[in-house]
Amino acid sequence: MILIVPCCGKGRGGGHLTRCISLVKDLRAMGRETFLYLNDQNENIVKLLETMEFNATWMLTDTSALPKIDFIVLDRFQTPRDEFIYWKKIAPVIALDEGGSSRKDFDFLIDMLIPDGFIKPAANIYSPGLLVKEITQRTQRNTDGTKEKKVLVTFGQEDSAGLGLKTVNDLVLKNNIEKLNIILLRGALTSNSEIPENVNVIENIPNLAEHLHEYDVVITHYGITAYEAVFAGCEVFLAHPTPYHKKLAKAAGFTTFTQIHGGIKSEQSTNSMKLHGLKFENQTLAGLINSYSPIVSRSCPVCNSENTYAVARFTDRTYRRCSKGGLIFMERLNPPPVEYENDYFFESYKKQYGKTYLDDFDNIKKAGKQRLKIIDKILCRKGDDCEQPTLLDIGCAFGPFLDAAREENYSVFGLDPAKEAVDYVRQKLGIEAVQGLFPFTYSALSDSQHYSVITLWYVIEHFTECKIILNEIKRILKPGGIMAFSAPSYSGISGSSDLKKFLYTSPADHFTVWSPRIVKRVLFRAGFKVKKIIITGHHPERFPILGRFAKSKKSPVYWLLLAISKLFKLGDTFEVFAQLN
Repeated sequence: MILIVPCCGKGRGGGHLTRCISLVKDLRAMGRETFLYLNDQNENIVKLLETMEFNATWMLTDTSALPKIDFIVLDRFQTPRDEFIYWKKIAPVIALDEGGSSRKDFDFLIDMLIPDGFIKPAANIYSPGLLVKEITQRTQRNTDGTKEKKVLVTFGQEDSAGLGLKTVNDLVLKNNIEKLNIILLRGALTSNSEIPENVNVIENIPNLAEHLHEYDVVITHYGITAYEAVFAGCEVFLAHPTPYHKKLAKAAGFTTFTQIHGGIKSEQSTNSMKLHGLKFENQTLAGLINSYSPIVSRSCPVCNSENTYAVARFTDRTYRRCSKGGLIFMERLNPPPVEYENDYFFESYKKQYGKTYLDDFDNIKKAGKQRLKIIDKILCRKGDDCEQPTLLDIGCAFGPFLDAAREENYSVFGLDPAKEAVDYVRQKLGIEAVQGLFPFTYSALSDSQHYSVITLWYVIEHFTECKIILNEIKRILKPGGIMAFSAPSYSGISGSSDLKKFLYTSPADHFTVWSPRIVKRVLFRAGFKVKKIIITGHHPERFPILGRFAKSKKSPVYWLLLAISKLFKLGDTFEVFAQLN
């Protein structure tokens, strides 16, 4: 269920409300249960709802008894802070063309009317093409000046600045009126004013976008109609009700309507080429919204702090950082397109590492032996005479670490979501393992088993709720037990030199992004004491500027940058070994 909340206050015009009404109708036509929220229904708004044939049963006016909402779309122009906080507590929030101070805090941003780069931070999606549905293009253009030009003057539903009357008066007084057929579209919310007698007045044009191609010139303010007219192939001139509208129009590349002397005079924007690159999208705004099933953390997934802020936004996701612990976590507009089946360990793995997981089995097992030496030291193991420790490897894959641990006299158990991997561990390695997800599958299998060691090698970043995972690990660890994991690091050379690029290339299923610089305080709050951190994944070739000279180990630059990377702990991955307090 989706809730659409429009801006419809006095002085805000009818553009936002009209867009939201259409959005609800379109989503309903797609079979998506959608409601329009309106807490103010004056006479003009009721008139507009009737004009657009809006079904009153699709409207909510009271938030005290809201149904279960999947996400909320706010088209509020500039959302007040207290209002934003209110909606965010109810469900994930997507903003359309948000220009207020809370813009940075929204889960997701879609800009159509706010030009790209005009307001920081940048939106997840910028696409003026989403403003219009399929639209008829003009086929004939009046360019020689001999024929009458058909001019549409429209300033939305309200026109609180009275630009419609000012514009038509200017056109009538300072032009050869015989060459201009002036049509003034009076909006549903516009006050009655005296119009020059040689100007045609139309009270309403249903589905205006479908008729714009009938006009040579469209004069309006910055908004949806301006873009629709561009797509229809009309000449478009804008007048500005506020300085903000003027700035938007200039940044977008529109031509400003100025004084008129014997013809329509204009002030062309230096960014006018932006409009030439506009194109239709493969889907409408309603189609895009309908495709969403947001995955959003209302707070930090480890410490539950709500003091977080966005550090990067991309088309399908937003990354936020916890101000308290420093963890970076991802919010997604849709679940990640990743399945942990056979292809994950073969084709996908080979694309990244040049070999399949099984081809790399011995190398992974060898690395596991080194990790076990650290674990043995923390556990104070001094030989085979001591009690055999129990070990659970979460995300065991095809079992190289389990195989290494068994050889070091551990009693081992594996858990992995991939059936092929679990079958290999059980049938080829002869090690007990179960297919499923932690903690759900494990909890269903055994509620009494406790382990000396629990490991998650490049697994913890895949969980959306790390606090639940860490609490369950604490519950099934023996007193003084060890939790060890490895993860990508955003404070390595890749993240340090360009964090946004690092996050952009981060896998779609990595919901948390860690760093050795933050892991001690993050795990301490979770009840663990970090005993050792090892920085891994050193890549001299990833250094900015000099990295291009370090692609080969034969290069002296490679060894210089490798030394720098190790000295300043700039590896792109790390391993952490922590003991339960």
